[in-house]
Amino acid sequence: MTLLQQILWGSLFLVICLIIQVLFLALAEMTMDRVSAWLRRKSRVRHVIAAFVLSLGFIVTSHTAQIWTWALVYVWFGVLPGWNPAIYFSLVTYTSLGYGDIVLAPGVRTFAGFAAITGMLGFGISTAYLVSLMNRLPARKHWE
Repeated sequence: MTLLQQILWGSLFLVICLIIQVLFLALAEMTMDRVSAWLRRKSRVRHVIAAFVLSLGFIVTSHTAQIWTWALVYVWFGVLPGWNPAIYFSLVTYTSLGYGDIVLAPGVRTFAGFAAITGMLGFGISTAYLVSLMNRLPARKHWE
């Protein structure tokens, strides 16, 4: 891939992954709206625990979907030879661990860097969502 192609394809899949992130968080919010009446009938501690467990479930699923999306892209473009290395490399790159045991060809390294950017943005969005959720939950002094 040329540098321009790497930037264009990387940007496209970054946007697709961030749309996945936003969709999962929107689903989390819609689900919270549906179960909020039920949660209010429970103790506040149960309300907080249920809200966090539900939200974390959607967040983890979202990040997993994004990692699989990048793995699919690596296999589709022939960047990596199969699913095992593609999923592993995608996970290591997305989380910015970068072990370095798999090194890509020079013609796709910039492209793979977009997975790391996706992970940083995704984790940032997830953190902002959890902080927002915490601010909307009952205050500690009111817990039963």
